[in-house]
Amino acid sequence: MQLSWLLATALFAAAASVPIDRPKAEKKAEETPPEPPDTGLYYHRYLQEVINVLETDSHFREKLQAANAEDIKSGKLSKELDFVSHHVRTKLDELKRQEVSRLRMLLKAKMDATMEQNVQIDHLGLLKQFEHLDPQNQHTFEARDLELLIQAATKDLENYDAAHHEEFKRYEMLKEHERREYLKSLDEEKRRAEEARFQELRQKHKEHPKINVPGSRDQLKEVWEETDGLDPSEFNPKTFFKLHDTNSDGVLDEQELEALFTKELEKVYDPRNEEDDMLEMEEERLRMREHVMKNVDLNQDRLVTLEEFLKSTEKKEFNEAGGWETVDETQVYSEAELQRFEAELAAQEAELGRRAEQLKRQHQDLQEQQVRLDAQKKEYQQAVLHMEQRKTQQGEAPAEELKFQAQPPHAAPADPAVPAAPGHAPEQNHVEPPQNQQQTPPQPEVQIQ
Repeated sequence: MQLSWLLATALFAAAASVPIDRPKAEKKAEETPPEPPDTGLYYHRYLQEVINVLETDSHFREKLQAANAEDIKSGKLSKELDFVSHHVRTKLDELKRQEVSRLRMLLKAKMDATMEQNVQIDHLGLLKQFEHLDPQNQHTFEARDLELLIQAATKDLENYDAAHHEEFKRYEMLKEHERREYLKSLDEEKRRAEEARFQELRQKHKEHPKINVPGSRDQLKEVWEETDGLDPSEFNPKTFFKLHDTNSDGVLDEQELEALFTKELEKVYDPRNEEDDMLEMEEERLRMREHVMKNVDLNQDRLVTLEEFLKSTEKKEFNEAGGWETVDETQVYSEAELQRFEAELAAQEAELGRRAEQLKRQHQDLQEQQVRLDAQKKEYQQAVLHMEQRKTQQGEAPAEELKFQAQPPHAAPADPAVPAAPGHAPEQNHVEPPQNQQQTPPQPEVQIQ
């Protein structure tokens, strides 16, 4: 999935498609156009919605029809955004605000999963990592946004095939690694039997009809005869092109090209056969499409025009009757790459083992802590029960209150042997102080009863 239907199937295809007015009697019931395939980009929906809105503007559509793929990819077309109607700009502004809001939610979810709570997040700084929009202006859709969207999608989709090839290589190396590890676990006799079985399946997979080179005369004529049901002696490249331009946009995009290889792929791969790997079939399909694009797509815009297609039929390679080398006949990886891959797996397994051991120790520590906590809890429960039992047996008397009573100012201390009546002190205990001596006022005394 490359640029073909990034903007080339969406924007460029829209430019190539000119509506034709037909008499009312010839009009058929309108059919809902099929949904374009998913690019796999994380901003696919935003990209598609922007394209759909732009196509509704007559001025932009007129400029789009006059533009070529290079104008679209370079961002030159984005300057025309200043001339689109107000309601289109309003819709684009709303789309951008929704996209910014979506990205913020993704960032927040990521931060919540990896960071502590109550941490301040610089959303503007984080938004800068997204290259398909201008983070400095988060509210309106400007020409800069369209330029960035086109450039980001072009770059991302151009890297799609390379990433797919690398992923397939790792898949093949993992498959071989697991096979070798399984053989190591067997005894000598079983190992020889398993090796023989593997070679038998491999040989069975290679027993298939001849695979024609994608895009060659033999390959196209076979589609013409077996898929289209037409006489092979009447093969016509121009008619063939129009038959397989299924959306009538004047170009063959990647999906329309890949559909041409189905007959060749069915010769090699059958999901019912144990020896056939369907992931290898998808890698085969991708390799076939890349081969055709390399030899037919002259301007490398990921689209095949009628002119490019007809020129390819004039080349010497088009009439060659050679065969196609399938995935299993090519060297996807070297032994050195496999060894590095296995070393990487071993390091990952060691790291996972270390982390598993660490988690195991943590689990044991938590279990021991739980045992201690349970023992403490049991002790506390027994202590509380013991205290409740003592309260029930003995009871708790209320504490006696201390009563305080102040003596009159001139009252003498009471004789412990003869208690005085409250408020009255015995006369014999009263002594007058000397006249010439400074009299210290008596301090009230507190008698505890």
